[in-house]
Amino acid sequence: MELALEAPARLRAVPVPGDAVSPNASDGELLARIADRDHEAFELLYQRYVRPIFGFALRRLRDRPRAEDATQETFTAIWRSAASYRPERGPAAPWLYTIARNAVVDRLRARQEPPGEVPDLAALDPGPAERAESGYVSFRVHSALDALPEKEREVLELAYWSGFSQSEVAGFLGIPLGTVKTRTRSALARLADILEDDLR
Repeated sequence: MELALEAPARLRAVPVPGDAVSPNASDGELLARIADRDHEAFELLYQRYVRPIFGFALRRLRDRPRAEDATQETFTAIWRSAASYRPERGPAAPWLYTIARNAVVDRLRARQEPPGEVPDLAALDPGPAERAESGYVSFRVHSALDALPEKEREVLELAYWSGFSQSEVAGFLGIPLGTVKTRTRSALARLADILEDDLR
């Protein structure tokens, strides 16, 4: 299969008079329109992200046909689930790359051999106390992230939730690698201060 540099034909834009999508629309605005089945918005988002998502998949899978499949699966999933994007939870880019990462993981799993019989082992699952502590820590971290400036929060989300390297974050955001490193250091320091204040 060859990677399409145009959106799939069945999802290609059908012009609607007076309802054109601005090329400068934000990713979140495009996703809101895609949730309403706006083909033009989908095509614009596809053109905006097809190459970086394909590059991401290719770096992870190291196989062009499988990376192409993962890219197409990513955009199919975006079309299906655009309505589940919640702008209040953060920028659209990490959400899009989470979908891409899931498609890549699915491709990696499909390549692996099916597991043999698993020996009986003692349960290592956390008990109620550990789950409660973990949930509280997760809540505190997410609350602290919300307090960060958007540019700092964005680099952390791409690095820690979407699994990007700092170079990939720089390429994706179109900023110098040094800027990514500076924002990451600043964000982590600010996060540590916020969490430390929470303990007082």
